[in-house]
Amino acid sequence: MKGVSRWSPLLLAAALACGSAAYAQDAAAPTSATLGPDQMRVFLAKAEIVKTRRNSVGVTESLVATLSDGRVTHDAQIQTVDVARPLFEAGAKTEVNFRDSYKYNIAAYEVARLVGMDNVPMSVERRVSGATAAVTWWLDDVLFNERGRTSKKIRSPNPVRLGQQVQVMRVFDELIQNVDRTQENLLWDKSWKLWLIDHTRAFRLGHELKKLSDLDQCERGLFEGLRRLTAEALSQAVARNLNRLEVEAVMARRDLLVRHFEDRIARRTEAAVLYTLAPPPGEGR
Repeated sequence: MKGVSRWSPLLLAAALACGSAAYAQDAAAPTSATLGPDQMRVFLAKAEIVKTRRNSVGVTESLVATLSDGRVTHDAQIQTVDVARPLFEAGAKTEVNFRDSYKYNIAAYEVARLVGMDNVPMSVERRVSGATAAVTWWLDDVLFNERGRTSKKIRSPNPVRLGQQVQVMRVFDELIQNVDRTQENLLWDKSWKLWLIDHTRAFRLGHELKKLSDLDQCERGLFEGLRRLTAEALSQAVARNLNRLEVEAVMARRDLLVRHFEDRIARRTEAAVLYTLAPPPGEGR
């Protein structure tokens, strides 16, 4: 089984059935390839909101909006959540200085861009119905989220690539200290690309790495992106969405991540620690 094109009709049907309808796009709709990054940013910020509906996924009461600029029509997620509490309790978990904010979705995209990642959907700030919101590109061609994949026991046609993309997620979640990574906000598209969404509970103030034992390897481009990241560039990119303490925490964790992988390289060799992401199924064969 070397690609999606070789899936049996029964397995493909199961995959499509377990895909989250809330993330699916019509095949005829424009994809992210239709617009360049600058055009997409303008579209999300300026295109007319034609209609909205409640998003059935997630707990932030977000909206799914259909946007159109007269040439392109595409959906976006609208989030206005911005909650801060000195103490937050959810079951057995307690968090001090809790924050759940639309701002972090915008910041997560900007941080991902700065370190060379392309699997966090673009999110921009915009006023919607009198409220400031994060407006995020709605992903195209999603087959299922991670819960759907695992519950149906659907195997990737390239397990090595799957594992490599999970490693990218782990490094990124440490960088932004994302405390709310769930199987529902890991999405697989038709090319088996892993998309990371919904980061409203990221950017905590810790200056430590939470799950050091999970950080075995790092994608080579991401490692170089971490090395290049500067406080000045980060501050400029997230000026409207992260405060000074949050920026300082990101840079402190960046330093720890770089040092961690440099130490592993010194002990195990670069080839054992850094990797180049395997091509999507059907490519590079």
